[in-house]
This record gives sequence, structure tokens and C-alpha cells, in this order.
Amino acid sequence: MSEQVRAPTPAEATLTQVESEDDHNQQSYYKYVSSCDSLEEDLSPLAGLKVIDLTRIVAGPYCTMILGDLGAEVIKVEVPGTGDEARKWGPPFVKDSKDTCYFAALNRNKKSICVNLKAKKGQEIVYDLARKCDVLVENYVPGKLRQFLLDYENVQTVAPHLVYCSLTGFGPKGPYSKRPGYDVIAASMGGLLNITGPKDGEPCKVGVAVTDIATGLYAHGAIMAALLQRARTGRGQKIDCNLLSTQIACLINVGSNYLNAGLEARRWGLAHESIVPYESFLTSDDRLLTVGTGSDKQFVSLCQKLELMPLSEDERFTSNQCRVENRAILIGLLRNRFKEKTLCDWLDILEGAPFPYGPVNNIAQVFADPHVQEIGLVKQMQHPTTGTIYKVVGPPVDFSEGVNAVRLPPPILGEHTEQVLTQLLGYSQDKIHSLKASHVIQ
Repeated sequence: MSEQVRAPTPAEATLTQVESEDDHNQQSYYKYVSSCDSLEEDLSPLAGLKVIDLTRIVAGPYCTMILGDLGAEVIKVEVPGTGDEARKWGPPFVKDSKDTCYFAALNRNKKSICVNLKAKKGQEIVYDLARKCDVLVENYVPGKLRQFLLDYENVQTVAPHLVYCSLTGFGPKGPYSKRPGYDVIAASMGGLLNITGPKDGEPCKVGVAVTDIATGLYAHGAIMAALLQRARTGRGQKIDCNLLSTQIACLINVGSNYLNAGLEARRWGLAHESIVPYESFLTSDDRLLTVGTGSDKQFVSLCQKLELMPLSEDERFTSNQCRVENRAILIGLLRNRFKEKTLCDWLDILEGAPFPYGPVNNIAQVFADPHVQEIGLVKQMQHPTTGTIYKVVGPPVDFSEGVNAVRLPPPILGEHTEQVLTQLLGYSQDKIHSLKASHVIQ
């Protein structure tokens, strides 16, 4: 019986083109080899995977940070002298350093190298990296990397195994394809700002860059899928993600309401358009408590906890449709009840309830929450030069058989240039000195 052949995992599947000596037609075939020496020593799901990170700001760095958390070796290629724009997005700064908290939030588990992509020798460095790496992620303004001959069409000629992921504002086609894009622009054009804010107030920007974050998450998932496909086909491919498409996809029920019922969305403040009650209520000590009842059974349980059982039998409130139609009456009654006790009182009363509830916390209260502290979500890292201990929010996903962890602090600009060029690419010290002298690297 022949030995069973196991299909390689994405982390093992670095594609190498091998020429057959016996093939007189010089045809080639593909063979998988491991991209690291000992995958068994690292339980990270992406151990051995190598990523070229040509991203800045939020969406791209968030994507590559997730890959780094999962064990990939992420090589962040930055502009000499300035680097990622987020390095300048302060104050605030990490204590006793010039590093912005913004940059620290998005760039752990990465190595920084500084390469001048405008220089031909700088472009050659990226080509050399592409031959060695599995994934390239970029979020340059559309067309910029083509000027440097680093677009997908050029890079794939030397690295057909490479999964090349582009994150842009509007995608590669359409009348807006050449425009630059920021989170707030996509959130504006994609409807998010228009549905966010007080019921009778102006549109509001969401407090964090959720469109950027969602795009980074989409990109991360797409890269994982492309690596899985590569394990079957032996070929890399181009992935296009964009902020506007992501934002419109994230409209979910709001978009469906318009497409299928012709219903234009409006702002609901702390309430929900289609579920009642599903909003925040003010308590006697001026704290807000959010309660959501997604079923009639949960509404009955809420009435029990509030000692308002007659409401559960009132024909105006017996179904969600009835509660939506009689929203103002019901919410008025609930507001009056919640104003009778403090937040702590209500949290004690609701303990064990079968419906979701929770306080509206400020950021200090978030990190002081005993549950957040118990699960150990906040991790500590040491600054590479000052030794300062600072904190980040760690990966929110746990694996039973793998490691998803904070390993490296956000890098200093160009901290790993020599290490990567010598250890990964095999460059000599003479070559590195020459590249530095000609301002190709830093």
C-alpha cells in the first residue's frame, strides 16, 4: 500500500516551481514545500506564513495585525524617514516615547523595514521578498504601485504563488476607482453616518473607524480563503477589498429594508428600528442601561423582572409587531420604571435574566469591568528601546489547539531592516551598506 499523502496546510504551502529534469519539453510542475524549518515548534495556526505588509493607517494594518497574531511573520515595508502616517497621529503618545497610541493599537507582531519603493533597487527588494513570502497586502492609492512596477500584474510574474490583497477606497472599477478613500468618506457615502445619531439630530460619525476595521476583517478572511485555495491549485491570486463595498455590505437589515420594502432608513438614537424594547434607559443615578428583548418570551421575562406583568398581557404589547406599532407608549412606561432605581440596583435585579442587558460604559469602565479583567484581554508589552511597559487589547479569539497571541511590540521605524535583508533574503553586509549609502533602505 502506498503511503498516504497529506494535503499541506496554508502555512506549509509556499509554492516553489520545480523544473523536471526528465521533461524534454521543459514543462514545469508545482510542488509544495514548508516555508519554515519547524512548524511543529509553533502551535500558531499561521506559523511559517510570511506576509509583505505594504499598508498604512487602519484597514490594512488591522488585517495584517490579525495575521501576525495568528503566527504569520509580518514584514511591514515603510517609507524611509516617515513610515506609516499613523506614527504621527498623536497625541496621545505611549508613555516615555514618541510612539502614538494610534500606531501601537494596530501594529504589534510586525517587523519594520524601510525601503524606498521609488528606487529600482528598492523595487528589487520587494520582488525578492515576494519570492520568499506567501501574502502581500497593500492599500496604496490606486495606480501608485503600478508606477513602481509593484502592482499584481508585475509581481505575479516572479511570484505566481503569492496571494496579493489590495485594500482601496472604492475598488478597481467604476467611476470612483481612482479616488483615495478614508473610513469616514466611505461611512458617509455608504449610509452609515446618515443612520447614526439622535433621532431628531444631525448625522454622526461613529466613535471608531468601524468601516476600516470591517474592511480589514473582510481582507483577513479573504486571504485565508485564498491560501486554502492555493493549497489545492498551487496558484496565488489577486484579492480586491474596498471600503465602500464593505460599508454597504454592513448595512445588512437596513439595506434589505430599502431593497425589498422600499423603506428609507432614519436615525434612531439609542433605539432599534425593528425590535422593541431594544434600547438604553436612564436610571435614577443618571446611568444608562441597555436592554434588548429579541423575542416575545424575552419580553415577558423583562416584565417579570420589572414587576410589570400586566404589560406582557396587554394586547398592544403581546407581539414584537404590536410593540413596534405602540413603541412610544411602551417605552414611556419602561423609562418611568427604570428611573425608579440606580444602575447597581437594576444590575442586581436583572442578574440571571434570559435576555441580554448591560450598562453603557465609558472606556475606563470598560477596562475596569471584572469580566474583561478575568478573561485577560488586555496584554502588556515592553517598548523595544525605552523599556516602557505599555498595554494593548489582545486578540479576541481563542483556539483550543492553537496560539493567537501578542508576541512582538509595535516596531520602531526600520528596526528590522538589516535582520530581514540578511536572514530572510541572504543579503551580504556589503550589499546592505551599499543600499544604505544610496538611500534605498534605512
